[in-house]
Amino acid sequence: MTDPCRPYRQMARNAALANARLHRACARLGPGEWEAARVSFFPSIRATLNHILIIDRFYLDAVAGGTLGPAAWADPVPFAELAGLVPVQAALDAQAMALCEAMQPADLDRVVRIHRESRVQVETLADTLMHLFLHDQHHRGQVHAMLSGTSVAPPQLDEFIMADDAAARVGDLSALGREEPWVMR
Repeated sequence: MTDPCRPYRQMARNAALANARLHRACARLGPGEWEAARVSFFPSIRATLNHILIIDRFYLDAVAGGTLGPAAWADPVPFAELAGLVPVQAALDAQAMALCEAMQPADLDRVVRIHRESRVQVETLADTLMHLFLHDQHHRGQVHAMLSGTSVAPPQLDEFIMADDAAARVGDLSALGREEPWVMR
C-alpha cells in the first residue's frame, strides 16, 4: 500500500455513508418503533444511535486535543427524536472525514490524550481512529439487527468500500453531493 492514510479515509467515508443510509431507514419507522424496547446492548434503536453520536463526540474531541472526557455521556440520550440526531451525526461524520482527508502518514503516530474518569489514556491517532470506526460499525450492526423487528427492512450497510459495489451506492453518494471517485481515493 502506498498511502497508509487511505484506509482511514475509507473508514470515515464508510461511516458517513452507512450512517446516512441507516438514518434514512430509521426515518421510515412507525410510531413507537424508534424508542421501543429491544434486545441488544442498548435497549432501543434511539439509545443505540445516540450512543454512536456521543462516542463520536468523545473521541473526535480527544483527537482535536479537547478534554471533554466523560462529560460527553452525561446525557445518554441527547436526541429524543431522529430528526435532531441526524444533522449532528452528519456534522460529526464530516469532521471525521475532514480529519482523515487532511492526514499525512506521520500523523498516524501522533499522540492522542483521551480523558477518562480518573486517568488520561494515551493512544496513537491511528489506533484511536480505528477503534472509533470499529466501535461505530459494531453498534450500527446492532441497529441493523433491531430493525429486523420493525416495519422497516434493515438496509445493506457494507457497500461503501469495494470498487465493485459502485452501482449500489450511487444514490447514497448523490445524497451527499459526492461521486464515485471520492470513495476510491
